[in-house]
Amino acid sequence: MAYLPDSGPGASDGVANVGGMRNLRSPRPALRLRRFAYRVPWRVDRSTAPHYRIVNTSREVLNGVSISVAGSSRLQVSAPASVRPGEAVRASLSGRDPARDTLLVVRWFPPDGREYLWQIAF
Repeated sequence: MAYLPDSGPGASDGVANVGGMRNLRSPRPALRLRRFAYRVPWRVDRSTAPHYRIVNTSREVLNGVSISVAGSSRLQVSAPASVRPGEAVRASLSGRDPARDTLLVVRWFPPDGREYLWQIAF
């Protein structure tokens, strides 16, 4: 770990000194608190199981979309980096009993830059 001096050569205006330790400030502005709950912008179409469509039901483009699996099933996914309103991510599961031990986790960033995770059980 490197320590920077509090003053003189090598000191930085972009850090705060707390008890001799320096904490870097985030280059992003702080996010505002949400006054209301955020509605999950996804709907799962299970009509062609074990092939699922996870549809963006919001009015926003969702960025950084990824899907991961927890459990013994295997996952094949076609997740674009951004999903427009009405578009879907396709995910196919293969496993003995996904309803018993498998979860999908959807991760995305709405336009305000916050990160969200949503789990889907079978």
